[in-house]
Amino acid sequence: MLKEKLKKYTLILASGSPRRQQFFKDLDLDFEIRLKEIEEIYPPELKAVEITDYLAELKANAFEGELNPNEILITSDTIVWHQDKALGKPKNAQEAFEMIKSMSDHTHEVFTSVCFKTDSASTLINDVTKVTFKDLSDEAIWYYIENYKPYDKAGAYGIQEWFGFMAVTKVEGSYTNVMGLPTAKVYEYLSTLV
Repeated sequence: MLKEKLKKYTLILASGSPRRQQFFKDLDLDFEIRLKEIEEIYPPELKAVEITDYLAELKANAFEGELNPNEILITSDTIVWHQDKALGKPKNAQEAFEMIKSMSDHTHEVFTSVCFKTDSASTLINDVTKVTFKDLSDEAIWYYIENYKPYDKAGAYGIQEWFGFMAVTKVEGSYTNVMGLPTAKVYEYLSTLV
């Protein structure tokens, strides 16, 4: 359906995330991957969705002047927001443990921003999902970290893994957003472009 409408365009996904790449395959969209090393640093005064908006745009701006008229570049960024701070990817096991422990028996928010860039314009969309964890034992947290090594995931967990099945008691909003892409919103926005 949308694939047919987008035939004249080349979708470029600027993400090394296997989950985001899989989403585009599952949405039945043809795309190519172009990656650039970006230092993901944002101004300290930014909060919640302001951070992901800023970083998604930062990633897109790295391609300034490189896009052909028929190309649509897609960049995105996801953070976990809890107790008024951003939880990014953990640097080590101890940091992963502390992140998960802080979210145990609480509700946190997951923000994802997606930037669509063409040679002439740039548009940002974003989404938020509320996720509630049950009260988690230290043993369960350490088991997850040691066996699943969630160092490439914001907030140190993957909702689509054992941990998500075991720990998450409630999801308010887009489930795929927690995995790194609000697929329904992305699909809807791409539909409006054509």
